[in-house]
This record gives sequence, C-alpha cells and structure tokens, in this order.
Amino acid sequence: MPSLAVSLLLALLRLVLAAPSAQCDLHHATSCPGLTPKNLVFVLAGQSNMAGRGGVSRDLWDGAVPPQCRPSPSILRLSARLRWEVAREPLHADVDVNKTCGVGPGMAFAHAILSSVFWAARPPPVIGLVPCAVGGTRIEEWTRGTALYDGLVRRARAAAGKLGAVLWYQGESDTVSREDAEAYRARMERLILHLRSDLEMPGLLLIQVAIASGEGNFTEIVRKAQKDICLPSVACVDAKGLQLEADHLHLTTSAQVQLGEMLAATYLTHAMSK
Repeated sequence: MPSLAVSLLLALLRLVLAAPSAQCDLHHATSCPGLTPKNLVFVLAGQSNMAGRGGVSRDLWDGAVPPQCRPSPSILRLSARLRWEVAREPLHADVDVNKTCGVGPGMAFAHAILSSVFWAARPPPVIGLVPCAVGGTRIEEWTRGTALYDGLVRRARAAAGKLGAVLWYQGESDTVSREDAEAYRARMERLILHLRSDLEMPGLLLIQVAIASGEGNFTEIVRKAQKDICLPSVACVDAKGLQLEADHLHLTTSAQVQLGEMLAATYLTHAMSK
C-alpha cells in the first residue's frame, strides 16, 4: 500500500494534469475553459492609437498599468500564435511588432463591460479580445485581399466565440494626402461591408473612433468622413479633446482609459437596445 505522502503526491499530480492550461489551442477554442461560444469576443483593429501608445516615449514604454487595465481571469486575448491567454498590457505587443506598444483602449473597454449593471441579472461573460491593429497604416492597406485584412478575418474566425463588435480606431495616416482623406468614407464603408460578408455577419456592429489627431493637414476631412458614415449598426465615438502624448499624435494612458470606457458605453447602449 502506498504511503500517505505518495498518495498525496499522486493526487496532486492528477490535479495538475487535469487543470486547464494557461493557453488554449486554437483548434480546441470552443471547448476551452476560458472561452466558449456563449462568451463575448471583440476585434481591436486600426492603427497605433488602437494598438496603444499610452506611456510610450522615445520608443520606450513606462510600464505603468492603471487599475482599469490590469489583468483579470475574465479577460483573455488571442495571441499572434492564435492561442487564448490572460490579457495584459501591452495587448498588441506580439501583433504590432515593428513599434513599441503601450496602453490602448482594449483592457479598459473590457473591464467597463464586465462591471456594467447590464450583467446584474445574469452572469457576466468572459471577454475575448482579438488584437489586430498595426501602427502607421492607411485604410487602403486594410482593403479586402491585403495581408492586414486577411489577417483580421482569419483571427476573427479563429476566436470561435460570439463576436460582439469590431472596435476600429484608424485614420491618422489618411490625413497626409487630400486624396486619401476625401476617399476615406467610401473606403471605410466598403471595408465594413466586406467584413460583414466575409464573416457572414450582416448585422455586425462596428464602433469606430473619430480621430483626435492626424499626421497631416486633412484631419477634419477624415473626421467628417468618419462621422458621416451612414450604414446600419455603425456607431462613432469621438476622441477629439482627449489628452495627447508629447508627440501630439497618440493618446496618453489616461486618455486611453477614457476612450475604452466610452467605447464600452457605446457597445452597451447598442446591446441593451436589442
């Protein structure tokens, strides 16, 4: 008969082997203990202000994570290797790899969703975040058939949960050329329609951010284009007035928290109307 110590050791080993992994393989995503199809998935797409530059200066991130952005077992992210893991800042570190990433709006958004009174009469979901944003990209680089577009669609499909919305913050790079700025609305509307078709979700909610800053002189043209989009299930959150970093282009950490909460309020308003 094994000794008590051996028995306890074997029991502990069985528990370890039976415990869910910290990461979930893509091919088993629907049975992953951390994320099932009844939970909520959000795609984060666009350019640097969605990828997050909060706290970044001279290509270095200060590492400061506000309470609204701290890790939670109820908030997961889909890694670049298509594995679910506990989300933590910087969310886009392995996606927007050619730039230094800091705090973006995604974690504050997820925390605000989970803390909403919307879940008072029901158990809150596990939130799955799917980072896709890449800094310095024009909307033309997100057209159907490009690497960025195809990557977004592939990652959204891999998420295997209920897709709640695409959160889109992009346009700063389209302010450099008047031609790009004036073409923005048509390109954005085409992108939305293509995403809905390719994801087979004709009513997919897209919440876009009207840019707070731009790289060129045509910021107001892009902002107007963003606010004038008139497709169903498209909402707009205005970032103008939020605090910018010293580069006058990227949102500060505190501004990213504000933006995340604004995005969450917009999503919840849409969800409650259903």
